[in-house]
Amino acid sequence: MKTISHWLASPWRRSTVAVLAGALPVLAFPEPSLWWFAYVALVPWIALLRTSPTGRRALYDGWWGGFGFMLAMHHWLLPNLHVFTFVIAALLGALWAPWGWLVRRFLGPPRPSVGRVAAALVVLPSGWLMVELVRSWQGLGGPWGVLGSSQWEVEPALRIASVGGVWLISFLVVAVNVAVAVLVAVRSSRAPAVAGLLATAVAGSAVWVWSPRPDVHDRVRIAVVQPGVIEGADAGKADRRFDREEQLTRELAGQSVDLVVWGESSVGFDLDDRPDFARRLAALSRETGADILVNVDARRSDKPGIYKSSILIGPDGPTGARYDKMRLVPFGEYIPMRSMLGWATSVGKAAAEDRRQGTRQVVMDAGHGLRIGPMVCFESAFSDMSRNLADDGAEVLIAQSATSTFQQSWAPEQHASLAALRAAETGRPMVHATLTGVSAVYGPSGERIGSWLGTSASTSTVYEVPLAGGTTPYVRFGEWPVYAALLIMAAWGVSEGVRTLRPRFRRPAPEPRVRPARTAHGSPARPGR
Repeated sequence: MKTISHWLASPWRRSTVAVLAGALPVLAFPEPSLWWFAYVALVPWIALLRTSPTGRRALYDGWWGGFGFMLAMHHWLLPNLHVFTFVIAALLGALWAPWGWLVRRFLGPPRPSVGRVAAALVVLPSGWLMVELVRSWQGLGGPWGVLGSSQWEVEPALRIASVGGVWLISFLVVAVNVAVAVLVAVRSSRAPAVAGLLATAVAGSAVWVWSPRPDVHDRVRIAVVQPGVIEGADAGKADRRFDREEQLTRELAGQSVDLVVWGESSVGFDLDDRPDFARRLAALSRETGADILVNVDARRSDKPGIYKSSILIGPDGPTGARYDKMRLVPFGEYIPMRSMLGWATSVGKAAAEDRRQGTRQVVMDAGHGLRIGPMVCFESAFSDMSRNLADDGAEVLIAQSATSTFQQSWAPEQHASLAALRAAETGRPMVHATLTGVSAVYGPSGERIGSWLGTSASTSTVYEVPLAGGTTPYVRFGEWPVYAALLIMAAWGVSEGVRTLRPRFRRPAPEPRVRPARTAHGSPARPGR
């Protein structure tokens, strides 16, 4: 141990170890998908933080670890944003600096007491949730890589999501990591760590037994059209993609589908400017006997600016149902503070022109009595958006996406996995339709329906999608784990403040009375005599 401590005395070595330790959780996400690793992935980082020689050093170790996590989570941005990827990772990584200080405060030297370890099991997961809450703001890139989303294929975790969303999963995963770190590194305080693990197991079992199951009452047939990568020059690519989508959609005729879904940016022209496209889409709706949900990425003819819009097409053309994307991808679809950060366009493939934002979510009537709630691209990462759609009566959630820019990276699989969590949280099935893969469909419990359409597929596939009624606790009560974490942090802050201020208001102890000395004759001694 002394040898390791001496080796870590170098700030650069310690920072390098922090970056590597912080990057470990990414292995729990797709494409590696080592979901079980999430429950121990933070242990090396926690062990490093608790041995930080000072509180200031713990802040740095937290920052470097956060930088490693964000860089590993978003490494697939490097070919597009280049050096700016490191800037983004450094800015977001700073959010973990206070968490690093918290770890040292509760688990640091010399030896944490049993009470401090017990408090750490709730305060440290709450602190982690505060970090995830802040970075989930759209302007900071949104909630991509929230720790709980690594559990997208674990049935008990999906059941927990129906109660407290991905937030509750994150809380429990961090709590397990803290307990394991204590068992490994703080042998004198193992009792509260074991109790914490048992409490987590009991809570998970209780949710499994008592949480309501989705009430499946019907099924619909939904087709996903994935045209695949369109080769050739950029000029005319939108037309060639439309031709391929049209061809694949025609193959659905006679298959009794209830809805056809195309991916994000599947139509590259405003339909008012290109009535020929609108007529071709209406003809496809008549041939298949189903409405078609397309996504138009174009400059609108009725208002200024470029919008990404989900538009429903019926047998007579556009039905009038339209959803304009509300949460745009920073740098990909707009540049925050363009006057200051516009230089990002010179070092990578950042947006040359800002897309315009929509103002409200929309639930559409898609024919056959089916109500759908569309989202576009990384909006599927925001649990509040799917929750709002379910609360507004959507029977099927739909995400139209395009990750062709990151085709050979982990991004398509990571994006497709998010739909499982949104389905489990809301008790509503979800369709994730893309241009070039990965497309996926999940049932109301988050279970996979059929097979994924990979990045090499160019096809149209019909899925039997179960519909469910009822309301999950998460839809009813919302982000209550976040509010609980806020209360925990506030209570800890108040207790710390009271502990700090108490000595200032404590009355000084009275000086002890000194009895006067007496002479041999029993009279009080008199000074000077």
